[in-house]
Amino acid sequence: MTRPPIQMESLLVANRGEIARRIIRTARRLGVRTIAVHSVADAAAPFVREADAAVAIGAAPARESYLSVERLLAAAHATRATAIHPGYGFLSENAAFAEAVQAAGLIWVGAPPAAIRAMGLKDAAKALMSRAGVPVTPGYLGASQAPLDLARAARDIGYPVLIKAVAGGGGKGMRRVGQPEEFDAALASCRREAAAAFGDDRVLIEKWIAAPRHIEVQVFGDTHGNIVHLFERDCSLQRRHQKVIEEAPAPGMDPDTRRILCDVAVKAARTVDYVGAGTIEFIADASAGLSAERIWFMEMNTRLQVEHPVTEAITGEDLVEWQLRVAAGEPLPRRQDELRIQGCAVEGRLYAENPSTGFLPSIGSLRHWRMPEGVRIDSGVEQGSEVTAFYDPLLAKVVSHAAGRPAALRMLAAACGAIEVWPVRTNAAFLARVAADPAFLAGAIDTGFIERHAERLIPGLEPGEEVIRAAARALLPVHREDPWSGLPGFRSAGVPYSDVAVAIAIATGERTYVAGLSDASPADTEVASASAVAAASSLAVGRPAAVIRCGGDRVVFWRGEAWRFGAPAAERVGGRATTSDGLLRAPMPGRVVAVAVRVGDAVTRGQTLVSLEAMKMEQALVAPFAGRVAALSAAVGDQVAEETVLVRIESEMVAPEGFEPSIMTPRP
Repeated sequence: MTRPPIQMESLLVANRGEIARRIIRTARRLGVRTIAVHSVADAAAPFVREADAAVAIGAAPARESYLSVERLLAAAHATRATAIHPGYGFLSENAAFAEAVQAAGLIWVGAPPAAIRAMGLKDAAKALMSRAGVPVTPGYLGASQAPLDLARAARDIGYPVLIKAVAGGGGKGMRRVGQPEEFDAALASCRREAAAAFGDDRVLIEKWIAAPRHIEVQVFGDTHGNIVHLFERDCSLQRRHQKVIEEAPAPGMDPDTRRILCDVAVKAARTVDYVGAGTIEFIADASAGLSAERIWFMEMNTRLQVEHPVTEAITGEDLVEWQLRVAAGEPLPRRQDELRIQGCAVEGRLYAENPSTGFLPSIGSLRHWRMPEGVRIDSGVEQGSEVTAFYDPLLAKVVSHAAGRPAALRMLAAACGAIEVWPVRTNAAFLARVAADPAFLAGAIDTGFIERHAERLIPGLEPGEEVIRAAARALLPVHREDPWSGLPGFRSAGVPYSDVAVAIAIATGERTYVAGLSDASPADTEVASASAVAAASSLAVGRPAAVIRCGGDRVVFWRGEAWRFGAPAAERVGGRATTSDGLLRAPMPGRVVAVAVRVGDAVTRGQTLVSLEAMKMEQALVAPFAGRVAALSAAVGDQVAEETVLVRIESEMVAPEGFEPSIMTPRP
């Protein structure tokens, strides 16, 4: 079906990264001139180069650039833009920005300001939906924000409960509380995060659903009174309330439940006279399967969602084109009876983080960047891009689409296993493991799935036997003439000379691993220095391991993992600081947002001492053992480098082996 040209001359994209690239791609196809805005940190980013025009709008911190309404409007005026698209994030759900855009005589590509306000505060939105006959999650929506009143409400609802910022979204400003004695600390942390993210520290309390599934329905409205749904997505695969894998349609959703759920979503959108792209989010008690009686309204996102590609895949529609046409005054491109579900689509979010070290964010230059073929890749970076601590750590979205769910998941697992990124760490191997997990394939999912199965889903700090053998096989041809010449620091540890062996140093352990050319079990031996190995093999689908030289590094990629190998003395122990000496170091570059102790204070094991913020994450550094604060070098507002010593605890006790000194929570 060929659609007429769109009546829009030029479009300023008030966002960055993959969001901006995604919007620019569709706008260019429709013949619309595109304008990018960028911070100093993003001057060389791909989206800046791909736009027809670009304007620098400020310093790296978002509040000094992408969140500055004045600078965005000035850029629109300077470039003679006729419309502004806020993307999904930053100011996309800011009613004041939408009104400012319209007051400037520009087209706002987004929801009406009145709808944004009506659905922007979770407590007000729930009250509105309840009056409209939409089922809502049981909880406290009272006006009082006094800590005693909130604690009393939590007790009346019954633990466990969920504290949620009324202005929140995307897992920000949200804490699960299991016991009354945990409530005060969780409330304070939630309020601090909400105030920093949304400028509003008010909260509501919800009953915690034991086996929750996060299901959302894509809705779309136009200025002619038409509202349709484009079916549902399942976003239950989450880690600390941040979505990891999304799919459409939802597994286990029968036609009757789908019809009821989608009808409720359209009803909710009509209640606020909705226009544009929006998502009605539901929480489902999946303890006995999906049923309309156990699905409740949770919130509405008045924007296009990060996970919209899976909806595009199963419907064959371009939702950004829909947004632009609706904003230009056109009716919706399709009627409800023209929309059909075609197959299954799954999206994995590729983040700059290291799952093996508690999902700590990873920053740096992308010296090697290779994405798989045969799947959709929406990315804001390319080889040579710089990943900074200023913005969201999302690098790319990997989207598979097939006739059925099993095939789509196999495609996603293989694609994520083929990802090659260095030296920035990613969660590619983690995504590949999740997509191939038998329980996930069976559809036995809820929002606690990752935490329950973390042991088998999160790659370890050391390679397994299979990895070591594969590394030897993959690397042997390089050293066939003289297998020892390229292996400084190698120790055979008694392996018979007749079994020529290859030793590979791994980046995260304290051993050198030796594998013989035969199928005999590999031996290992201690080495004097902390060093590293790594490994190579083939994917389950037959893809061989990749071995590259990247600058001064030699790197092996295997099933999404990346391992640097070389002389043992050249490596250090994976960036993990010990805490048995009482020194708490910054695990990543960031800003100190809270200091809970003073020099001389007595502390207990597990007590939060300092909180850092970086890449939308808040990291709480906790005491590894009971003791007393002997030194403190952190103050609120300080910018600290990785490995900076922030606190020293004195005690005769030694930290238990394997104790983790931090707890990660989402940060806006």
